[in-house]
Amino acid sequence: MKVACIDFEGVLVPEIWISLAERTGIEDLKVTTRDIPDYDELMGHRLGIMNKHDLSFKQLLDAASQLDPLPGAADFLDWLRSEFQVAIISDTFHELARPLVAKLGKPVILCHRLEIDGDGRIAGYHMRQPDPKRHAVKAFQSLNYQVVATGDSYNDISMLDQADAGMFFCPSEKVTRDYPNIPVARDYAELKTMFANALG
Repeated sequence: MKVACIDFEGVLVPEIWISLAERTGIEDLKVTTRDIPDYDELMGHRLGIMNKHDLSFKQLLDAASQLDPLPGAADFLDWLRSEFQVAIISDTFHELARPLVAKLGKPVILCHRLEIDGDGRIAGYHMRQPDPKRHAVKAFQSLNYQVVATGDSYNDISMLDQADAGMFFCPSEKVTRDYPNIPVARDYAELKTMFANALG
């Protein structure tokens, strides 16, 4: 049996924080894991900007809720679920992912939690565990599953390395330059072919 472990933002849905940046006009919120590989550093950057501009969790949630899956994502995910057991492994947060997951037929998603204070501000966040994407793949492998994985950025590298087969989906030029040995799919047709070939 094979399990597909796939990233969420940038693979199935647009980047939520970029959506907030576009809604608020705050350019610094467009920074993602493609720019700052260390996730704690990135979240510190994001929460600092939200505090500076007095942005609430509801504003971030509204930015997420207004998004739709990337064109072709739902069809790709439907195909994937017909051939694999599928788990979305993401560094997003359950509170933000919920409206988008619903638009994709409520697949399994393993991600983190936000801490919201009484004033509706984001007080902090709780990571599921250190290096969560690699650990998720290892857990499936410990159950004798073969794992095929895809992601788009630096925070996916450990997942792709741990998987039995791993590939990028539409990464930035900087990411592909830094990791030239990881195969790249530039659209869902290519990604489907790579996953199909991984079925052996």
